[in-house]
Amino acid sequence: MKLPSLEKLYETFGSISDSAFGAELLRHALLPELLGKDVDSLLYWAGKQLARRYPLDTLDDVKTFFERAGWGTLSIVKEQNDGLSVELSGAIIAARFSVYERCACQLEAGFLAQQIERQTRLVTEAIELPPKRDGKARIFVKWDRKQRIDEQEAQAKGDE
Repeated sequence: MKLPSLEKLYETFGSISDSAFGAELLRHALLPELLGKDVDSLLYWAGKQLARRYPLDTLDDVKTFFERAGWGTLSIVKEQNDGLSVELSGAIIAARFSVYERCACQLEAGFLAQQIERQTRLVTEAIELPPKRDGKARIFVKWDRKQRIDEQEAQAKGDE
């Protein structure tokens, strides 16, 4: 199925400000039931797939995507030579932490890892860090400076 461009999606759905209730039902009630114990790893993979379908050129574009997708506000906490510490905050993140015993952001982590891998051309993964009690999610994105992604490999990944 051919998907519309990101710009078309932003244009069509960007001004609709419905409740996040439906998305939360899917994310925390239906998907865990369907995916079982593999829910976290499959959501991480799904995030990577979304990033391949909608490649973004800059970290600012990624931040904008997170806001528009209703995934929260993405903030850089610390940049390192081989990694990036980020926080996800906002009303949706705080609400999740207040309601659910276990709240995972694996979809977001996978999406972020793939976008940064594409931008840096370095093999990249992201791990969700244990939450603090401040209503924010933390993700550490790490890349390997010794493992470059060449153009053909990047193209092949995008075609999956």
